[in-house]
Amino acid sequence: MARKANSNGAAGAENPGRLKQIALTYKMTRRVDSKVGLVVAGVGIVVFGVLLALGFLIGHPVYAGILGFLLAFLAMAIVFGRRAERAAFGQMEGQPGAAAAVLDNVGRGWTVTPAVAMNRSQDVVHRAVGKAGIVLVGEGNPNRLRGLLAAEKKRMARTVADAPVHDIVVGDGEGQVPLKKLRTTLLKLPRVLPGAQVTAVNDRLRALGDLMSNMPIPKGPIPGKGMRMPKGGGKMR
Repeated sequence: MARKANSNGAAGAENPGRLKQIALTYKMTRRVDSKVGLVVAGVGIVVFGVLLALGFLIGHPVYAGILGFLLAFLAMAIVFGRRAERAAFGQMEGQPGAAAAVLDNVGRGWTVTPAVAMNRSQDVVHRAVGKAGIVLVGEGNPNRLRGLLAAEKKRMARTVADAPVHDIVVGDGEGQVPLKKLRTTLLKLPRVLPGAQVTAVNDRLRALGDLMSNMPIPKGPIPGKGMRMPKGGGKMR
């Protein structure tokens, strides 16, 4: 009995969490897409109505109504998911680190390292490694990114010469990939590397280091808050 009560309690706690998440997603989407509610409801009504009408024609309205309800719910979920995703990309577009956030959700089989290269203007290059090889994704000014991407390719050339390298610049200009299509573009790349070679490439790149690991960090203990440094370079007598 105790186990049953606990499982019911866990399910009850999980359902409100999901409903709350759906509600928050809807509010976020509605701020960008004010017609999302009408569109989703309209899709559900049309799908249910069409199947119910077919049910009357074939003499099985009850069965068709049940099937129509299920298919209408599925269609509404698909349409809402797509519009919510579009709204999320719309809010992220132009924000620093937006490409890294998309790369983090590419899926299994990809190892993502954000900000492997950056310049003073905060143009940044991210790296993703998978069976398609190495993908360098730049976000920022396209003209400045050319040099940044070329420098990163040169830095990796000796270490991973046997792996194909693709470069992508995120943006809406000619030859660029829009943020909302970044994940799809990566997944469409041909898979040419076996799993063992992907692991080897990742290990070699990890040994090469990235922007964060190559940053100089001062040695010794960090001075406490309010501690004053001695004058004259702090020489000991």
